Amino acid sequence: MDEEYDVIVLGTGLKECILSGLLSVDGLKVLHMDRNDYYGGESTSLNLIQLWKRFRGSDKPPAHLGSSRDYNVDMVPKFMMANGTLVRVLIHTDVTKYLYFKAVDGSFVYNKGKVHKVPATDMEALKSPLMGIFEKRRARKFFIYVQDYDETDPKTHEGMDLARVTTRELIAKYGLDDNTVDFIGHALALHRDDRYLDEPALDTVKRMKLYSESLARFQGGSPYIYPLYGLGELPQAFARLSAVYGGTYMLNKPECKVEFNEEGQVIGVTSEGETARCKKVVCDPSYLPNKVRKVGRVARAIAIMNHPIPNTNDCHSVQVILPQKQLGRKSDMYLFCCSYSHNVAPKGKFIAFVSTEAETDQPEIELKPGIDLLGPVEELFFDIYDRSEPVNEPSLDNCFISASYDATTHFESTVMDVLNMYTMITGKVIFFQVSNILSIKICCHCSRCFVTSKISGFIHG
Repeated sequence: MDEEYDVIVLGTGLKECILSGLLSVDGLKVLHMDRNDYYGGESTSLNLIQLWKRFRGSDKPPAHLGSSRDYNVDMVPKFMMANGTLVRVLIHTDVTKYLYFKAVDGSFVYNKGKVHKVPATDMEALKSPLMGIFEKRRARKFFIYVQDYDETDPKTHEGMDLARVTTRELIAKYGLDDNTVDFIGHALALHRDDRYLDEPALDTVKRMKLYSESLARFQGGSPYIYPLYGLGELPQAFARLSAVYGGTYMLNKPECKVEFNEEGQVIGVTSEGETARCKKVVCDPSYLPNKVRKVGRVARAIAIMNHPIPNTNDCHSVQVILPQKQLGRKSDMYLFCCSYSHNVAPKGKFIAFVSTEAETDQPEIELKPGIDLLGPVEELFFDIYDRSEPVNEPSLDNCFISASYDATTHFESTVMDVLNMYTMITGKVIFFQVSNILSIKICCHCSRCFVTSKISGFIHG
C-alpha cells in the first residue's frame, strides 16, 4: 500500500479481472483490490451453502440436494460464443491454459407457445417447424445471402450497401414474415430489443455470421461453449495472468475509498488507514456510486432441478431465448441451463436461470413465462439488482467504471464494454491475431478426451 501504481483495479468481477490481466501484460504496474474475501464480485459462482446463505439466510441446505462443494452456481450466468470476442481474448492472452471448456448442447427459441431449435443455416431453415413451406424458401434465400456475404467483396452485396440499408429494408427484400424476423433478430443475431430493425443491416448480418461460424467451430448442437466448473473460473484465470505479469492482489480490503485531488483527479485508494497512490482507477459501479446512474434492473430466477428442460431434446446444457413480441414485453427473456455435465452440480442435478430486464417490481410474475418452461423444480430463488452505467468523464478524473452486467445469457456485450474501456485507458486497440491452431481445450462427451480446435474442424487429443 506504500507504493505508487499505474492503475488500481477495484473489484474482482470478470470485467475488472480481464482488464487487470490485459494491463499487466502491457507492462503497467497494477494493484488489484476487492472488499470481498473471494474472487468474482457480482460474477462469482457460489456453492450450495453460500447460495443458501445469500437467499435463505441459512447455512443448512436440504440434504437431498447433495454435497455443497459439488455446486458452482453462477450469479451472472452467460455462455460464450465459440468464435466470439471473449474466446479471442482468452486465446490472445493465453488464459486458455488455465481453463477447460465444453460445448453447450442446444440453442432454442420460444415461438407461439412452443420451444424450437434455432435454425442457423439454409438447410436447417428448410427442416424447421418454425416456418411454412413458402416461408422456408424465402428464409433459405436470406440465409444463403448472409452466408455468402463478404464485406470486402461487392459481388456478394447484391447491390445493397448494408452500412446504409436498414435491417427492416433488407428483410423486406426477402419478404420474411414477423415470426421469422423475430427469431432471426433475437435468437440468431442476439439483439435484445427491436431497435435493430431501423439501424444499418451490416451489424445484424455480422452477428448472424458469428452465430453460424461459432456453430461450425466445434460441430456441436449450439454455437456456445462454457467452462467446466462454471464462470467463477474465468475471473480467477485472468487474475493469475495479471499475477504472472507482476500484478499485486489484495482481497478482503474493507472500504476501498477512492481519493481525489483539488482538480477532481484520482490520486489513490485508501483502505484500513493506508493509501496506495495511482494514476488511474478501474472499478465496478459499486465503488464509485456517485459517478454512475441507474439505467434499469435485471430480474433473475435460479432453479435447482433433477431433469433437463422439457422439449429441448434432453440437452444437459441449453439456451432458450423468448423474444419480446412472443411475451408482449419490451425486452427479451433468457433461459440458461447447465448441469453435472459441466461440473456445476452433483450427478443428476440441473441448474436453470431465467433472466430479463425488469419492467415491474414483481420479478416472480414477470419471469413466469420462462419458469413455466422448466417443468418441476426442487428449489427456486429470485434475485433482482440494479443495472448502472458510468456518467463521469474518464479523461478528466481518470476513473474508468464498467457497466453492470445485463440480462443476456451470452458474453458479447460484456466483452465489448471491456475492450472499449481498455482503449480509453491505454489509447490502444487490441488486434486479435489468432494463430491457425486455437489452443482452447474443449472437453468432448467421452469425459476422458479433450479436443483442441482448429479453424477448420477439430483434433482429438
